[in-house]
Amino acid sequence: MKSTTLKRINMRSLITLCMAVMMVFLAACGSTGSQPAASSGNKDAAAPAPASSKGPVKVIWWHSMSGELGKAIDKLVADYNASQKNVIVEAVFQGTYDESLNKMKASMDSKSGPALIQVFEIGSRFMIDSKAITPMQKFIDLEKYDLSQFEENILNYYKIDGKLNAMPFNTSNPILYYNKDMFKAAGLDPEKPPATYEEVAKAAKALTKDGKSGASFAIYGWFMEQFFANQGADLLNNGNGRKALATESMINSDAGVKTLAWWKQMVDDKTALNLGRKTDDTKKAFIAGQVGMTLDSTGSLRGIVDGAQGKFQVGTGFLPKPSDAKDGGVIVGGASLYILNNRTDDEQKAAWDFIKFLGEPKQQAYWHVNTGYFPITKKAYDEQTVKDNLIKYPQLKTAVDQLHSTKANTATQGAVMGVFPEARQLTEGAIEEVLNGKKQPKEALDAAAKEISGKLGTYNKTVK
Repeated sequence: MKSTTLKRINMRSLITLCMAVMMVFLAACGSTGSQPAASSGNKDAAAPAPASSKGPVKVIWWHSMSGELGKAIDKLVADYNASQKNVIVEAVFQGTYDESLNKMKASMDSKSGPALIQVFEIGSRFMIDSKAITPMQKFIDLEKYDLSQFEENILNYYKIDGKLNAMPFNTSNPILYYNKDMFKAAGLDPEKPPATYEEVAKAAKALTKDGKSGASFAIYGWFMEQFFANQGADLLNNGNGRKALATESMINSDAGVKTLAWWKQMVDDKTALNLGRKTDDTKKAFIAGQVGMTLDSTGSLRGIVDGAQGKFQVGTGFLPKPSDAKDGGVIVGGASLYILNNRTDDEQKAAWDFIKFLGEPKQQAYWHVNTGYFPITKKAYDEQTVKDNLIKYPQLKTAVDQLHSTKANTATQGAVMGVFPEARQLTEGAIEEVLNGKKQPKEALDAAAKEISGKLGTYNKTVK
């Protein structure tokens, strides 16, 4: 009897002890999420939402950066996660820009999508019209976040009606690359790149000899868009689609016809090679020393310079334009970051905190040096790593100077339309027809403009 009673008492004591230990453990777990977040961005910026008893707020970020670019993304994410305790960002590669955007569209009716997504610049109109985003301006206004630290000509692309819908991330523009050694051999000044259509055509003739061609430009719609901006010409009506939804393509305007006629003449003269739509093909031909001039993104600069090392010196120049063009410049290419509004407030605030971290000079310097994309933050140029990189790759100065010399207007802000990917394909088709001798420039561009305008009309009916 005494033995049974003793056993019951011991069992009760053991249960009581276990419950006490469990309460202490739960209390300890609950306290781990209450630490204040490390500040990032502006000093007076609000911290992200505090982590709950379940742990830090998780932010899923969909992106389209592979290879070395993907490694740079992973490093930035790891640095942010180590800098504070309230937010964990998980970067998930989703394929190309088109593939990622299509996955986002498929996830819009559910909550299976991300809190943060990287979208290419030509997806801007769709992202706004989708009503799936929380405009970046909301967070900026809430904190009185200082945008003066960013490059104005980069911010301008993503502003509509003076408001910022996305935060720029990876940014580039096109420049002229040329072979300095070929220039010397042809009697051209290797320190004076051609600046106009006329000068490019003249240089291409001088460079075409000994089985080598003067130039080769990929059939890429982005280049045509840039040629428009460099002439101060809008690609779409209604202020390039910025004053109201665009209803008409202006690809067949004088700016387009003049550009395509110049391009076709060089191909007809056999001073420029037509290597098709892949920019990689023209890049390889240039690096191999087969062509004297090409066009490519500033994001390709390191690869081109490194690829030509030991073979020839690479020179860079501004994107060429007609000799009578004025009030133009280049449009930024690349992609930006959007916060999706079907995620919780805590996730959205946490995504904003991460975006501010990415915008800091140190992070922008790292991104620029390791990828070749522009820093979006001016003070990044004060970082020693950026200064050292400019010494190693002095050609980068061309890209920076071109960005800073661009005059802000609707042409250089860039066109915005909900059918941009399709429009770009139609433009490339028109260029291809002309260079292959199937149509004249005006005829091909008229057909493309008609088809693009039709697609704009169909798209605009879906916008509420």
